Amino acid sequence: MTAIRKPTQWPPMSAEQYRLQAVECLGEDLTANFADIKLMVFDCDGVLTPGNLIYGPAGEALKEFHSHDGLGLVMARIAGLKRAVLTGRNSEIVSRRCTELRFDSIKLGRFDKVGALQEILDETGCAPEETLYMGDDLIDLPAMHQVLVAVGVPNAPVEIQDFAHYITSVSGGQGAVREITDLVLKSSGLYSTALLRLLDKAWHPSQNELSSDEELTQ
Repeated sequence: MTAIRKPTQWPPMSAEQYRLQAVECLGEDLTANFADIKLMVFDCDGVLTPGNLIYGPAGEALKEFHSHDGLGLVMARIAGLKRAVLTGRNSEIVSRRCTELRFDSIKLGRFDKVGALQEILDETGCAPEETLYMGDDLIDLPAMHQVLVAVGVPNAPVEIQDFAHYITSVSGGQGAVREITDLVLKSSGLYSTALLRLLDKAWHPSQNELSSDEELTQ
């Protein structure tokens, strides 16, 4: 017979216990850097998505996002962190997804990623020393050199692997962004704050933001 689990406190662990989880993964020095992050900048293809470009007769037809990443990005927002997307491709799908998630800055079709990163910093009021950049290919590398924390994914080229301060355990579009949002929140002591606010309707996404139905989001 399976024992009935008794209700526990919420959040289940203290902020310090969550921080120690980050330390176990990152080490003390990198945890300290993650704790300083106020802005997270994400490439799209290969980071927010698996990187596959799916075309139909009219052009780009689909992109695949992970729901775990979505909740992690919501938790980052309600904890007070800023989020931006910076991608070299123009995509209405990316614009819609990041608008639904209330990103603080959306930069599409930008191969000049250093210049676009500076625009993001200006718009958000954050400094490079408070910024994390997550990318998967060589076009991201110059921008990764500008920030406090550079993050790559397992299938990134060797140049990214060698430079990044941290490589996620899973690939882009498979929960890699959630891995990073959780680590930033746990390092900074904000994970408990985010968990508490998840129970507060005042912090919940709107119905339009929760819907995948086209007619509800127009």
